[in-house]
Amino acid sequence: MQNLVSGLVSELVSELTRLYLPTSSLSAEALAQHLLGHKTLAINLATEDGLTGAVVITFDKVGDSDDAQHWSRLCTVANALQSEFGFPAPAVSISGANGYGLWLSFEVPVPVAQAQKFLELLSKAYFPDMELGAVSAPVELPPCLHQSTGKWAAFIHPGMGASFADESGLEMAPPIAGQLAFLTGLHSISEVQFLSALKALQQLHGAAAMDKMDNIEKIPPSAHVATSDNLLLRDATLEDIVNFLHSKNIEPTFRHLIPR
Repeated sequence: MQNLVSGLVSELVSELTRLYLPTSSLSAEALAQHLLGHKTLAINLATEDGLTGAVVITFDKVGDSDDAQHWSRLCTVANALQSEFGFPAPAVSISGANGYGLWLSFEVPVPVAQAQKFLELLSKAYFPDMELGAVSAPVELPPCLHQSTGKWAAFIHPGMGASFADESGLEMAPPIAGQLAFLTGLHSISEVQFLSALKALQQLHGAAAMDKMDNIEKIPPSAHVATSDNLLLRDATLEDIVNFLHSKNIEPTFRHLIPR
């Protein structure tokens, strides 16, 4: 059993590195300790030379509000990224505290300043009244134990999101196999897709397009873009989620304790 868990953790480390982490950011051992909850690390997605291969957009619950507005906003942005800009489906996470994360992976690392500009323009278009974090700020990469709440941050099936609107954390560590299943098969945003989206957002807001993008035309969705059935337009049923995990040869274990 220990060898099986060790093998799954190693696979999860590989997937997280493929999608989000600079290759030299952390040792595999240090990251494994983080994923197992032994030590929670603040991890830089950007390199020392000012490039980033990923960004995370956080959608936190506002005050003591009882509604799921932060989840609705995430869905709006995730759907727009896929339907308007042809991006592949992003990963979705719960923070272990009071919100969600939308994880974007870049096939070719982009300058931090350019990634920040992209998020600022995206924010202006889709969530103008929400505070935007810095791309260069360290993040707590799921799955991990949130130090303040003692609950687990984790990647989730997008259809499960609404059920975490009031309680965005797990009482127990999520199964490693399930976390791996949510990441396997995700694709990174190509350089052409990113630059095309950046140019479209600049034009939308009346900003001058960058010289290097003058000849880039709007591109069709990639082969990896989600179909309408896979967008975050509706909540999944329990049967949907179980079928998804079964398709990955994983027997689901639900470890979220429902408050009484």
